[in-house]
Amino acid sequence: MTILVTGATGNLGRLIIASLIERGADPQSIVAGARDVAKAADLGVPVVRLDYTDPASITAALDGVDTVVLVSGSEVGQRVAQHRAVIDAAKEAGVTKFVYTSAPKATTSDLVLAPEHKATEELIAAAGLPAVILRNNWYTENYAADLARAAETGVLAAGTGEGRVASASRRDFADAAAVVALEDGHVGEVYELGGDVAWTYGDLAAAFSEITGRDVAYVPIAFDDQVAALREAGLDEGTAGFVAALDAGIRDGALADSDGTLSRLIGRPTTPLVEGLRAVA
Repeated sequence: MTILVTGATGNLGRLIIASLIERGADPQSIVAGARDVAKAADLGVPVVRLDYTDPASITAALDGVDTVVLVSGSEVGQRVAQHRAVIDAAKEAGVTKFVYTSAPKATTSDLVLAPEHKATEELIAAAGLPAVILRNNWYTENYAADLARAAETGVLAAGTGEGRVASASRRDFADAAAVVALEDGHVGEVYELGGDVAWTYGDLAAAFSEITGRDVAYVPIAFDDQVAALREAGLDEGTAGFVAALDAGIRDGALADSDGTLSRLIGRPTTPLVEGLRAVA
């Protein structure tokens, strides 16, 4: 088995490769796909150039590969085209397992991030690829900037209301990707993955307090007020609206669900919120 991991120099891609090795994969059977191969030199596995905007590089990267882990791109608005290039090449190469890191309830969610993932899942299905869909909830590490800000101000302001987030650490999600890539089976499954505990932003503020040693208060903020505050902080209108829409999705329950699938896949409890935050403090 030869496994190609795309986005190998990103935070999640690096962890997937590390988890594959820890779970017994021969490093020579793992291929790291990276736009800048120099940045992947420390991964300990063969590296190939893979640029989502260069189909020829994708075709070359897939030579001899039978399993692909497509780590979703980070460029919002461009991801569908980028993912399509990998999907088309994987179909042509005849891969036997195609793992994709998607978003929670991608095909039905109102979350502002969902449409690109929904479109990608539809492309995978239309291509007839033998796929495993991993619908990853929020990464706890996403809150590093909020933690740093709260350490300075004592405030966590957000438009999430009493909505809950079933976050887990990137390592937890990386382990799940490694498991489904290495194990027989899983093809045809759509896994909704989240942390064992869904927490509120009040809980997040309490976690910040524990880590920083100062009282941190959660301050709910209305959508329009949040957009205005983000604009004042220097964000353009589109980005401010996007961030506020993410919070609105959380408020409405888009990230609240977890049925324990992630912990069952990885064979251990997911990383607790405070522990995950301490790692990025």
